[in-house]
Amino acid sequence: MQVSRRTFLKTTVASTVAANGLTWFGANAVFAADTVTIPSASHWGPFKAVVQNGVLIGVQALPDLDAMPTKMLTEGLLGRVYHKTRVQYPMIRKSYLADPTGDTKPHLRGKEPFVRVSWEEALAITANAILTTAEKHGNQSLFSASYGGWSHAGLLRPQVLQGRLFNLIGGHSVTTGDYSAGASQISLPHIIGDMEVYSPQTAWEVIADKTEVMVWVGCDPWKNNRVEFTVADHQMYPRWKKIKERGVKFISINPQYTPTDVAMGSDWVKIVPNTDTALFLAMSWYIYTNGKHDQAYLDKYTVGLDKFLPYLLGKDADGTPPKTPEWAAAITGIPAAKIVELAELFAAKRTQFAIGWSLQRAHHGEMPHWAAINLAAMLGKIGKPGEGIGFSWHYGGGGMPQSTKVMPIGIPQGRNPLTSRCPASRISEMLLNPGKKYTRDGTEDTFPDVKLVYTSGNNVMSHQQDTNELLRALNQQVQTFICQDPWWCASSRFADIVLPATSALERDDMSSGGTYGNDKIYAMRQVIEPYGESLDDFEIFKRLGDLMGVGFQFTEGLTVKQILQNAYAHANPGIPFDEFWEKGHVKLDVPEPMHQWVRHGDFYTDPVNKPLHTASGKIELYCDVIAKAKVADCPPIPKFLEPIEYLGNAKPGQVHVVSPHPFNRLHSQMANTDLRNEQHIQGRQHVLVSLEDAKANGIKDGDLVELFNERGAVIAGARVTEQIMKGVVSLEEGGWVQFDSKGRCNSGSINVITTSVPASGLSQATSANTCVASLKKCIDPESENRAFEPPAIEQNKGIALDIASMNLATRAQNLKGATLGSMSPGEKLFYGRCTLCHVAREPGDYTMSQWMGITQSMFPRAGLDDGERKLVLEFLAKNAKDAVTK
Repeated sequence: MQVSRRTFLKTTVASTVAANGLTWFGANAVFAADTVTIPSASHWGPFKAVVQNGVLIGVQALPDLDAMPTKMLTEGLLGRVYHKTRVQYPMIRKSYLADPTGDTKPHLRGKEPFVRVSWEEALAITANAILTTAEKHGNQSLFSASYGGWSHAGLLRPQVLQGRLFNLIGGHSVTTGDYSAGASQISLPHIIGDMEVYSPQTAWEVIADKTEVMVWVGCDPWKNNRVEFTVADHQMYPRWKKIKERGVKFISINPQYTPTDVAMGSDWVKIVPNTDTALFLAMSWYIYTNGKHDQAYLDKYTVGLDKFLPYLLGKDADGTPPKTPEWAAAITGIPAAKIVELAELFAAKRTQFAIGWSLQRAHHGEMPHWAAINLAAMLGKIGKPGEGIGFSWHYGGGGMPQSTKVMPIGIPQGRNPLTSRCPASRISEMLLNPGKKYTRDGTEDTFPDVKLVYTSGNNVMSHQQDTNELLRALNQQVQTFICQDPWWCASSRFADIVLPATSALERDDMSSGGTYGNDKIYAMRQVIEPYGESLDDFEIFKRLGDLMGVGFQFTEGLTVKQILQNAYAHANPGIPFDEFWEKGHVKLDVPEPMHQWVRHGDFYTDPVNKPLHTASGKIELYCDVIAKAKVADCPPIPKFLEPIEYLGNAKPGQVHVVSPHPFNRLHSQMANTDLRNEQHIQGRQHVLVSLEDAKANGIKDGDLVELFNERGAVIAGARVTEQIMKGVVSLEEGGWVQFDSKGRCNSGSINVITTSVPASGLSQATSANTCVASLKKCIDPESENRAFEPPAIEQNKGIALDIASMNLATRAQNLKGATLGSMSPGEKLFYGRCTLCHVAREPGDYTMSQWMGITQSMFPRAGLDDGERKLVLEFLAKNAKDAVTK
């Protein structure tokens, strides 16, 4: 007999599943007649859900598709489905519900109970808040904090659906850039012609055959490739083992010894955080002054050496010292002799530099990646088989050969009628300074005057730096904060309106395998009924659209199943949709030449006919475009600029706090699962502490510790280890927030103490890894970690809500919307598919030459065929930053 969802949730079976987790079944497991297996897929890998009488009881391994299933898939993904942190019903904060357009008492966010309401009431109040805000303050006052595409692996991601709805009612302010690689995605197109941080890497076979030395610089692919933007299938893991077996030497330049270093047996070079630029400059100085540079390569493939050398050699007008190994040793903590040894090795051997994004999430974050490029260019390595430089080895299965096939596409987001934007990491500054002017990539812009924030599928409270500053900004400026999410994450807890979305297991969708490889298409089939009264994001936005009179425009008359069928037909993978849907996946062939593909290889082979998409067509050791931007804190050559805070200017006893990607989470996703108990200590986020710092502060392994500075304080659990250098602690990002009475985060959420200072005026990117704090043993915790307890809920005592009198649809018609039908074919394709994982860039963000470089890696992810690519390029040519206007 089928058990209803409501009945199941009341049984002891539900409690048992929630308490003990679910089961990972072997590939050959046999099931009883009351049990079915349903294929699906996720950020953490493909699987078959094992469902008994309508209840999810586990997952089944798919060894032919996933080379290394992780516990995030086998335990975490499913263990959170019936978790107590699920939002079961639409909720509105008590004071907000009492007076939605009056005194909502924003200072009580995160402190007072929520009231359960019906969907009809919740959506009407939501739609009314949106329209009232737009009517009073203009559409620019509506702000989407839903920039991230990481909510789930499917095509119908909430930030796209939200953008589609808001664009139909006049648009909204959005973020631009991202937290992951915000500095380099602005600087590198000027320097080497592509974003690089989101580009495929040289095929692994080439590395195995040609590379002698591989250098990890803040790069940890063994940990970070456990998840992907699409569906992780972990195919690089056995390949890394083969690369190691071929005898490639691995060197890791990092403040901590990473999981990759353990797996690959890397030689560890400890470096003071935020000083990598000084190291690269010193090696460049040594290479040049000892005649080990490749002058012919520099002459043929680069520009700007003559303007870079004076600074490097200490002959510039500012009188800076030569960038010798001794100079760098005092900054980096690496002995001068070791710097010389590394430079000699890299010059003598075929060397591949794998540079992580972590380096540029720092004050002056544009500098380290640029300095690494200059070093690799001076060595004459970029574009050669088995050598060169890459910036996404740790992401998206970097190194897997690309299928070059067209991928499925979802429903278009459409064009935003507004261009009011805020750099992703500047949300607090925007809220505190409405109307303030700022520059980004040489262009002046203005912060919008935001009154309503809507976030769907994105935990902005865990993303944004300096959490206390963000809370002050929200309470000061924002009338309505709406969070659409399956869980009581930090953003839900501090919201005014909480709309319960289904998890990815409770809806149908589709994805691809391998963010770069794109060699599989996966069905993400619904495996269980929605939890409580949750609705999938498509349905929530459709219903809001219906209330505001744009429901048909939002769906275009299509069901989710029809959208997925159209997406699949676009890819044309060779088997009928019904067969694919039943099987759950289809594999795509990879062309043989892609197994020998080399990053920047075409440029190296033929720089005249295959130039880089920089202003000069070459690698820019000095960049004239950046020089003309005249940004005070971002010079036109890579320089070591002292960070606002680091060990070089820290107070006695302070430590540098780095915040890497977590091992058992995807940012804040899965923080609420039992997986945290694998590494966390006394229920808190664990922090790696060196033997020396532990001894100096009377800390033992397993103790609670407090990290604090002028921005805030966090309580974490100490893991004392030899795998972190003295003076540095490592606290993984993505924790959920829970404040005690002293204002300390009792859960160890790193962003309570990170700085919100921008990387520079060029990128306005995050500087989260520029963070120092004091460290001490915590002897006064007030309670267990309560971050994963649901908030207090009150029953609705009855509200008099006359939805008809709100006149929502008529009011929405007064807001000028954007319809897809009014766009040119290329414009529709660009805004519909070329989202670059987040909010679509505006055509005027880049020159046409830069777009030519960026689209090389953008088009495959967008799933465009040759004809569609041509249409998009024609649209960009008319609207790029350097387009000739008539």
